[in-house]
Amino acid sequence: MPITKSELIDQVADKLRLPKARAEQIVDTIFDSMVNALKQGEGIEIRGFGSFTVREYKGYEGRNPRTGEAVKVAQKRLPFFKVGKELRERVNEGRTRDGKAAASSPPSSNSAG
Repeated sequence: MPITKSELIDQVADKLRLPKARAEQIVDTIFDSMVNALKQGEGIEIRGFGSFTVREYKGYEGRNPRTGEAVKVAQKRLPFFKVGKELRERVNEGRTRDGKAAASSPPSSNSAG
């Protein structure tokens, strides 16, 4: 289940020992700053996390899948997120190639000396 904005605010408030109203201001300020940067076509790079950019898509003629009628799809700009190497590695810690959690192995009893 995804974390909600409200849960994120709760976590910020708990971690920083702030009133929830203050934590909400902080979260809103961060999100607003990110949205404004993307609106202006600026990228956002957060080391160890990832980067946000805006991709532009040309308009095209599509089809309504129900009726088959031709539909004009307007050009659009959409935010795109590229995960950073550190975040990707941290998310995949303890995972095997088949996507299942790896069994944790007990510490080795082999010690030098």
